[in-house]
Amino acid sequence: MEFLNIWLLAYLALGAFVGFLAGLLGIGGGMVMVPFLSMIFLAQGFPFETKMQVILATSMATIIFTAISSVRTHHAKGAVKWPVVLAMAPGILLGAFIGTRVVSTLSTQFLAIFFTCFLFYTATQMLMNFKPKPSRTLPGKVGLFGAGGVVGVLSSLVGAGGGFFSIPFLSWCNMALHTVVGTSAALGFPIAVFTTLGNVVQGWGAANVPQPSLGYVYLPALIGIAVTSVLTAPFGARLAHRLPVATLKRIIAILLYLLALKMLHGVLTQ
Repeated sequence: MEFLNIWLLAYLALGAFVGFLAGLLGIGGGMVMVPFLSMIFLAQGFPFETKMQVILATSMATIIFTAISSVRTHHAKGAVKWPVVLAMAPGILLGAFIGTRVVSTLSTQFLAIFFTCFLFYTATQMLMNFKPKPSRTLPGKVGLFGAGGVVGVLSSLVGAGGGFFSIPFLSWCNMALHTVVGTSAALGFPIAVFTTLGNVVQGWGAANVPQPSLGYVYLPALIGIAVTSVLTAPFGARLAHRLPVATLKRIIAILLYLLALKMLHGVLTQ
């Protein structure tokens, strides 16, 4: 019981950290959560064969709670562009459905390497703070639906709420930065809900899944992370409207580089 409590404390601490980041940057927290969960699950001795599927599924499930908590604060600040959310959401749901089916057929090694590569890409994009052409604007409903589909597929593959995909896209379309953060946080909710349902179905009865679980979702981690993340997400969201987000993105980019290197080392030494 004492051993279990140690891991519960680890999940609570991780939840507080990623919840704050979710509110601060409009991300679900999955990009940061996945590498840390990988380290915790490895220390707990979970089966390597399904470890990455369980990590991605559990990470996505926690984003349901962080998204609700952070979106409430961003909405109160008028920073959620709901027409964009409604236009992209159907594409996101379709993409998430496709993505979860793909994830269940891939090996842990492939998923870990893919995720590591994407961490490097995202960190570089954030660190360089790429600027779009001033004339670029949001596409129409069809274009937003298509963009949502791409976001949904990629989010499922890396266990992220979509912020690391929707933030670059919306910024590329010259949406105001704080509105980008709030809208991306709102987009994280349908991604998380639909992908989690897919992970539960795809992982139902799967072998070598740590228990207690719901499909691929490991319940102790979900509960521990969700409890603290919903408490800290509003603080991050309020701070996002006070501090320069570009500077904060650079800080997160450095963190992502370090986490990517750690994950790559773990994959290469298995």
